[in-house]
Amino acid sequence: MPHFLLPGSFVLLADEPDWGVGQIQSVVGDRITVNFEHRGKQLINSSKVDLIAADDIVEERRVARMG
Repeated sequence: MPHFLLPGSFVLLADEPDWGVGQIQSVVGDRITVNFEHRGKQLINSSKVDLIAADDIVEERRVARMG
C-alpha cells in the first residue's frame, strides 16, 4: 500500500475525476473509506482502482483562499 493512503490524507480517484478531492477516513487492508467532495462517502478497494495523492491540491486551494 502506498505511504500516502493514511487516514486524513487527501486523494483523487483516477477513474472518477468528477468526484473531486476526497479525504481518507479509514484504511483496513485494501478497503479504504473516502469522503469525496461531490460523491460523499465511498468504500474503495485499492487493489482494483488507483488513488492519487491530492494533499498538494488541497494546500494550493487553502493558500488561494487566504489570498
